[in-house]
Amino acid sequence: MEKEQTPGIGFFQKYLSLWVLLCMAAGILIGKFLPQVPDFLGRFEYAQVSIPIAVLIWVMIYPMMMKVDFLSVKNVGKNPKGLFVTWAANWLIKPFTMYAVAAFFLNVVFSKFIEPGLAKEYLAGAILLGAAPCTAMVFVWSTLTRGDPAYTVVQVATNDLIILVAFVPIVKFLTGISNITVPWDTLILSVLLFVAIPLAGGVLTRTLVTKRRGTEFFENRFLPKFGNATVVGLLLTLVLLFAFQGEVFLSNPLHILLIAVPLTIQTFLIFFISYIPCKWLKLPHNVAAPAGMIAASNFFELAVAVAIAVFGTGSPAALATTVGVLTEVPVMLILVGIANRTRGRFAQNRPAPA
Repeated sequence: MEKEQTPGIGFFQKYLSLWVLLCMAAGILIGKFLPQVPDFLGRFEYAQVSIPIAVLIWVMIYPMMMKVDFLSVKNVGKNPKGLFVTWAANWLIKPFTMYAVAAFFLNVVFSKFIEPGLAKEYLAGAILLGAAPCTAMVFVWSTLTRGDPAYTVVQVATNDLIILVAFVPIVKFLTGISNITVPWDTLILSVLLFVAIPLAGGVLTRTLVTKRRGTEFFENRFLPKFGNATVVGLLLTLVLLFAFQGEVFLSNPLHILLIAVPLTIQTFLIFFISYIPCKWLKLPHNVAAPAGMIAASNFFELAVAVAIAVFGTGSPAALATTVGVLTEVPVMLILVGIANRTRGRFAQNRPAPA
């Protein structure tokens, strides 16, 4: 069974946590021994947004948006129960459980190790992660669990549309009750830059290429050319992030582990909150598994981008979102294993809708 699932995840994605650690080390070394590099790059800013990092984030997000077929939204009624579970988990539960779990650990359990000011900014990073459900990587997790591809596409397409209207008010509300100041205009600008524009570009590219060369060419020849762009953009972004915030990390190396604890617990929690109701609703496994996966994983590219725009490249909030990247792959692979081992407890898979 493992051999059948392996093609679903590429070499870069499979070892993403290792690359993240290496990029963290490279960035810290650059910041410590070549401080002129981050100093030079730090000059290129507009409206508090780092231009070099913005470019790299577009490199990350644009190929992801091209993968999403928004025409699939017309199939929204074909598996409505599964979509209701996903939407409820992503937008009515996940942001608030992330806030509760992170606040409890950062402000209470780890209060002896993290001073209140830092804990508040780490919490802001966790809030950004919790308010940004997964997009592109869910295709990988769905493949590994043999999920219904048509259903997964509808999940991702609808979540990308909901992000445009729900992300900003949820983040603003949760940061507000945490006494964290986040300007409305900066949040809105961030969503415009890192969701709306790449989304429009991805839709336009998909439409034009498909119209001229056909869907098969787009899916099998055009998209694969951008296969590693997202990961490469992410890793280069992390190098720059840690070049900017190496001092924060070197001053608090234990904090990486402490931040990872609530993020990991939250991931398991929200997976089961989504996955178990699918069994109660007698949904087939090829719908239940991707429903759990999209709830558990995060659109960490967006979270990193917004943290940088709102709090700065060297901020503890940006560091917290980076820890989310570090924990994502190993935790999600564990959840893939759980989903695959429990396949027999769910209803028989239905064929994907035509």
